[in-house]
Amino acid sequence: MTAFSKELVDESFPFFSSPMVDSSGNEEGSEVSEPLLVESDVSLCDDESHSSFEDDVSISIGSSIASISTIKTEREPLRWQFAGLTIWLEMEEFDKDLTKVIQNSASSHGLKPIPKTHMTAIYGMNHLNIDEARTRLRSFVKLVCPAWPKFEKPVGVVQDIAVNGRPGQVCDVAWAELTMSSNHEHEDALDALYEVFYPEELSRPSRDRPWKPHNSIVYDNPENSSCLSLLSVMECIMKYPTLLSKRRNVEAISLWDTNGTMQEWKCLERVYFKA
Repeated sequence: MTAFSKELVDESFPFFSSPMVDSSGNEEGSEVSEPLLVESDVSLCDDESHSSFEDDVSISIGSSIASISTIKTEREPLRWQFAGLTIWLEMEEFDKDLTKVIQNSASSHGLKPIPKTHMTAIYGMNHLNIDEARTRLRSFVKLVCPAWPKFEKPVGVVQDIAVNGRPGQVCDVAWAELTMSSNHEHEDALDALYEVFYPEELSRPSRDRPWKPHNSIVYDNPENSSCLSLLSVMECIMKYPTLLSKRRNVEAISLWDTNGTMQEWKCLERVYFKA
């Protein structure tokens, strides 16, 4: 991944005061107090009309936000065929800020919106039928975890491309996210969730540690010409300042049928945590 231009960020998004990521993924500076901005090399448009940020971006003197052209013509929906039953965590919203940024990011890039704001806890289960999964979800909240630990404000904004088979990646997709942090309470809660849905330790799949929770904002097909960029995503995010400034409770945990394309996903059960 490459660092987003520090000069451009300082001028365009002034409350991102210092944290950046260099080309090796290391932070510049010893402390991180605001979210990091990260973009993959392969996520930039590679046609002549989008050969550099200078071609894409017009910054007005005295303006705090970069003005970019938006893509409103609807493009090909996400093609990737997902699989299995999946568990999502659904965070609280402030004036529907998460829902609005998903809708705005989709419309401005000519894409279909993600059906529900979420963080994935377990993906692609195929060892349970729907009724069994529903029962275990209810039991998890009632008997094991009545309230999921609260999340601090996001620690980063990432736009990148996933490639199926890479560590921690299970699909070919371009995406943008709000990156959250995980602590020992989150790790314990996720371990408990895995134990409920995979009670036999020998058959329980391993998971990445530490957990890297993130709230996805937009999905796209992974071709370079998709024109989904960190700058275009940041323009959407900056319309809703609470996205980067608020700690959030987890309101609910939900079970989804994620077989097929994103347009085919179905919510099967939602259980609310105690406030």
